[in-house]
Amino acid sequence: MDIAVPSETRPELSPGDAMHAFMRELFPLCRSITGPGLRETIQRIAGRIPLQVHEVPSGTDVLDWTVPDEWTIRGARIESLDGRTLVDFRDSTLHVVGYSRPVDAVLPRGELARHVHTLPDKPDLIPYHTGYFANSWGFCVSHRQWESMTDEAYRVVIDSTLAPGSLTYGDLLVPGESTDEVLIHAHCCHPSLANDNLSGIAVATWLARRVLAQGGRERPRRLSYRFVFVPATIGAITWLARNEPTLHHIRHGLVLTCVGDPGGFHYKRSRRGDAVIDRAVAQVCRDRGASLEVRPFRPMGYDERQYGSPGFDLPVGCFMRSPDRGFPEYHTSADNLDLVRPEALEESYEVLGEVLDLLEANRVWRRVDGRGEPQLGRRGLYRLLSAQQGVACQDSLLWVLNLADGTRSLLDMAEHTGLSFRELRDAAVLAAEAGLIVEAT
Repeated sequence: MDIAVPSETRPELSPGDAMHAFMRELFPLCRSITGPGLRETIQRIAGRIPLQVHEVPSGTDVLDWTVPDEWTIRGARIESLDGRTLVDFRDSTLHVVGYSRPVDAVLPRGELARHVHTLPDKPDLIPYHTGYFANSWGFCVSHRQWESMTDEAYRVVIDSTLAPGSLTYGDLLVPGESTDEVLIHAHCCHPSLANDNLSGIAVATWLARRVLAQGGRERPRRLSYRFVFVPATIGAITWLARNEPTLHHIRHGLVLTCVGDPGGFHYKRSRRGDAVIDRAVAQVCRDRGASLEVRPFRPMGYDERQYGSPGFDLPVGCFMRSPDRGFPEYHTSADNLDLVRPEALEESYEVLGEVLDLLEANRVWRRVDGRGEPQLGRRGLYRLLSAQQGVACQDSLLWVLNLADGTRSLLDMAEHTGLSFRELRDAAVLAAEAGLIVEAT
């Protein structure tokens, strides 16, 4: 099935620059787990890929949770009593604690202090805080600014609404020849934070465009691909609850976040610890000579913990550059568009594209006649290898012919031999074209 891909608005840009431009477009929106900012973000993603947008009403039970009331924020400020605005939501969406209930009051500084969050060890940065289920309100300001506010009292205004509405999410299924699926997930609930949130959205969107561009009737992909854009935790739980009958199709999955900073790659394994996706990420980075720190699964972090909960135990890992809480800008106003680099976005996109290519090509082959080494010269392979492909390719062909016993995948072979997956994949193509191996069923 062909699915139309919306045209890129600025085709002259490299993928890295195009993703960064998309992030600049999304950065000002005040996202949360519900509300207009989340809805607008999902709609703008849907302008790049044919996303199906869903609205789940407040009060809907999802697993052990309930979809909360929808939060709408229109403005917020702290004023001096002579009318000067000192802290303004219009200057930064981080200034208001997420899900703050409305307030309009004059408060002594001591009482206001109980609702103000700062970072004394990072005095110039605004922290990011939420209170989704706290029924409270609050402001986030730089510690230096708060220290400069020494009046006895201030007026505080938060113009917000908490009322029945809906939770918005989007997903896209790109069918392949098989119903086996690769899941790509990005959370969409953080306000103006670039690396932790928007970078994952941008790279996941461009990966979807890549999959759509490479598919179609003439060159169908073997696997199916599902892209999911949801608010963290409650959104992932909602998506799982509404898609439970088809979750068994998910064979591989990745949560993408923090993929735009210049740091080295990090990967958090799936709960299973040895899933094909865990090995595929490591193999691609090894083949590229890219540094990769692999971490074990733990039930904290991003939404891989929802996919990896005991009742699901899906093979979903988390791909990052600098990991959560592993960079000083994490969950502060310094996680901005200057932290995220187009070249880092593009490298993450390329690595992940190669991971998808590996999953596509990771087949199990079987020798047609496994008795002895086949005569390569009679089939033109020996001369071809000697003249055009070099010793490395000859080695890879001989390894494929030796290991193609119907039980080992190409990834198994790459791990066993130390050769690159690409070399073994190309050798398998030659062997298959020569009629020496067939795909095992």
